[in-house]
Amino acid sequence: MSFTVASCQLLGDGTSVGSVSPGTLRPSLTNDIGAREHPRVVATYGGVYKDPGAERAVASVVGRLVAASDDPSQSYKITILNSPAINAFALPGGYLYITRGLLALANDTSEVAAVLAHEMAHVTANHAIKRQQRAEAKQLVNRILTDVVQDSEEARKAIISSQLSFARFSQVQELEADAIGVRTLAKAKFDPYAAARFLRSMAAYARYQSADKTSTSAPDFLSSHPSTPERLQIAVKSARQIGAPGIGERDRDRYLTQIDGMLYGDDPLEGFVRGRSFLHKALGIGFTVPAGYILENSTEAVLASNGDGTAIRFDGADVSGFSSLADYMKSGWINGLLPESVRETTINGLPGVTGAAITQGWSFRIAVVRIGRTGYRFIFASRSPNQRFDEDFRQTADSFRQLTPTERARLQSLRLKVVKTKPGDTPRKLAVGMSGVEPSRRLEFFSILNDLDPNKTIATGTAVKLVVE
Repeated sequence: MSFTVASCQLLGDGTSVGSVSPGTLRPSLTNDIGAREHPRVVATYGGVYKDPGAERAVASVVGRLVAASDDPSQSYKITILNSPAINAFALPGGYLYITRGLLALANDTSEVAAVLAHEMAHVTANHAIKRQQRAEAKQLVNRILTDVVQDSEEARKAIISSQLSFARFSQVQELEADAIGVRTLAKAKFDPYAAARFLRSMAAYARYQSADKTSTSAPDFLSSHPSTPERLQIAVKSARQIGAPGIGERDRDRYLTQIDGMLYGDDPLEGFVRGRSFLHKALGIGFTVPAGYILENSTEAVLASNGDGTAIRFDGADVSGFSSLADYMKSGWINGLLPESVRETTINGLPGVTGAAITQGWSFRIAVVRIGRTGYRFIFASRSPNQRFDEDFRQTADSFRQLTPTERARLQSLRLKVVKTKPGDTPRKLAVGMSGVEPSRRLEFFSILNDLDPNKTIATGTAVKLVVE
């Protein structure tokens, strides 16, 4: 999280791959989305991540994929984004993006190739342009329905139908890109089963990150992406049409060697999540959430949730224009504030204020702690508040503190460290060396990160990833 208090790297020197300059659209296309949106995408995802090994890992697959793609004349501008999120996407004109978080989850060259082949398929099939045209049409239809249809319930039903149609249109594009991507992958002599393998890794990591372990895998029909089981089915079916498992290049050792030492998790400028604690070296602050909550850091705020439906947001605001924190709390930025709940307090020697609000079926507990001009804000939300909700709020707010100079000096970024296994090594034994995660979750984290069975001995000499300080 960074505060503005008031909150595929270009390959080599930027040479393009293919015969057209990056971002130059084919003559039949007049859309300039990619060039226009590129600076915004880079800024949103933490800037460009520069790492020679990661760049080589990506560059080593692009040329082969372009030659094997449906349009070898299309050029691509690949940007590695400085984000721990696991994401990749494409914009018209050959702008492809992949996060360092995705590169860290991948375990071989073929998995990275599978991701890039999928995104190239979006470009060659003009999916982004078709989606924009369809979205514009949907907006027009919805406006007409709202203006013309007198029966508000009928208009609502028609708009929902329009939304479902657009969502499914986007889902079909994703499935089409999956199928094209697997075909391109195989044509480029990579393992065609890598797409299914990486989809499984992404699903496992998403479950690991989720605080709610009881959630079902029922598809969200308003999602623009198909459910993972549906995508897995397509990926496996497409790979089987090519051949049995065991064909094509995977190249695990070389890939992991290339990403050895890569930054893992949060960028130092955004602060660090360490288990259940958030620590910000530059700001010199930290806090801890109760057991059962999972923290997620973003550029705008730190978020957390548990399996009981409680959500937490932590961010910062400029409070210099207010004579007291009570005045700030009552200044209108909280809907449904209960004025009688506002109480000034002290939290670890720092001035603070707490309050409560109720609006639209949600109950909120709010705390603001002041350091200089900045008010650091905790917002707890629940639809069914109970005693634990209040206790968790107080425990979290009371944990907020300023870090000592020694603590700030010791805070270091997490990095990937690639090691070769020794005789008798097991996931449980190796997981002990993982940093940045609660001890109780290290084995699960290690197993997902390396795509290994947590209960089986690892073959001697296997390259595995550790996360270390």
